[in-house]
Amino acid sequence: MIYTIPEIIEHNAKLAPDKAAFRFDESDLSYADLWCKMNQLAHTLVENGVTKGDRVGIYIHKSIKTPISIYGIMQAGAAFVPLDPLMPYDRLVSILNDCDIKHVISEKSKSSYLTKAAAETPLTCVIGVDEVAEVETAIPWSAVFAGESKKVLSGAVSQDLAYIMYTSGSTGEPKGIMHTHASGLAYARISSDVYNLTPNDRLSNFPPIHFDQMTFDYFSGPLAGATTVIIPEEYMKFPASLTELIEDEKLTVWYSVPFALIQMLLHGAVEERDCSSLRWVIYGGEPFPPKHMHALQQLWPQVTFSNSYGPAETNQVNVYHLPAIEADQTDQIGIGVLWHDTHGLIVDDNDDPVAAGDEGELLIRTSTMMQGYWNRPELNAKAFFFRERKGGLVERYYRTGDYVKQLEDGNLLFLGRKDRQIKLRGYRIELDEIEAALVEHPAIAEAASYPVLRSSNEKIIEAAFVLKSGENVESADLRKHLMGRVPKYAIPESILQLEDFPRTGSGKINRKELEKIRSAV
Repeated sequence: MIYTIPEIIEHNAKLAPDKAAFRFDESDLSYADLWCKMNQLAHTLVENGVTKGDRVGIYIHKSIKTPISIYGIMQAGAAFVPLDPLMPYDRLVSILNDCDIKHVISEKSKSSYLTKAAAETPLTCVIGVDEVAEVETAIPWSAVFAGESKKVLSGAVSQDLAYIMYTSGSTGEPKGIMHTHASGLAYARISSDVYNLTPNDRLSNFPPIHFDQMTFDYFSGPLAGATTVIIPEEYMKFPASLTELIEDEKLTVWYSVPFALIQMLLHGAVEERDCSSLRWVIYGGEPFPPKHMHALQQLWPQVTFSNSYGPAETNQVNVYHLPAIEADQTDQIGIGVLWHDTHGLIVDDNDDPVAAGDEGELLIRTSTMMQGYWNRPELNAKAFFFRERKGGLVERYYRTGDYVKQLEDGNLLFLGRKDRQIKLRGYRIELDEIEAALVEHPAIAEAASYPVLRSSNEKIIEAAFVLKSGENVESADLRKHLMGRVPKYAIPESILQLEDFPRTGSGKINRKELEKIRSAV
């Protein structure tokens, strides 16, 4: 029986040692090699002070060392913390401090950031680099792989912390979502079952590891004994490279945000590629325009298409196997039904269940749910709803903040957010965070950020600002200002100067009206 996530690899290393667990840039990493190397990394971490429950950062671009880092950290009894390699420096420092991260797995290209961060954070050890100025210990990969290859006994149990996934916070401070081995394994087991994964499958790993969809590629695939093909980051800029990869690698299961699939459809020469190996395409993170889904279904008739819904706090817990989409369909595609081992409530503003078919906030209780937010008791107090049942049993639900209604066929229809969070190309973005960062500029009096729906059905983010009296600033300067404060994917496509904002009756900025005006442009 598998109780912790690293035991997935141990099991497969015995069952199918030569089978490719991961593949990157035409190089394979077998289950036996992964088991050996992850234990070598775990041994190095423990030798250098990592103990059970510690947090270890992964600050690298995707490569064959990514799964070694993920599994090696957990094998050492620690929790891995994915760090976006493109994140602003201030955010990097914030996470290192918030999580008390002393050990980071990184690469030479990040040495300057790590050198600077060493003076402001607990960082003392970097693995993957020969030398980092100001850091006490730097250990190259060659030294890691020259070490002991015997099994490291981590002592981890199912309820121990396995990883912390950071996402945007409305105050500008990132928040860490804590998942245990139990919640990660529960997701891997259920999703592997839902999508009928087998050792013959070849999965795509499209997202970076700081994106919650990665758990499917790195946990569910290996649990089924499948091969996961890690897609190089540069491929994401060239849709034709993605369709070529599907053909060359004979991928059977694809999982990404809708944007990637739409780009392949429009610019990837899909009709010129043999994608007959594909049997399942999964998307999630944002709605899929029906007209584009219809076109893909026509091009890939052998494929089952599924929407996967679920916040990072619960992993993906909703699935919708799409029927045939008509060419002229304009109705929004549903987000699905809660999968097994998951229970949902749709409640009104008083937390009372709504009548069948009525709108309300979706609450979720599931074995795949997070333990809570790291070091954020005030958020944890707001995030959960507790319901007492007969016999004194107390059930814990996560408040998704998503408004939904249940259709007659049981599927849920997404209606919007309770707060000002949006998803863009699969990333969770707090509009309040963008506004808070803009107002930090000394020339800005007020700022607003809002989504705009283009005529092509593509959603973008815009921002607008009002200057302080006597001040002046260029939009280019504001973009530069934001680069150091919010992730690159959260920077608005345009930043407009206004004389004043539309206002509500109480004088507040009327963001809904602003959004409406700009969407009509």
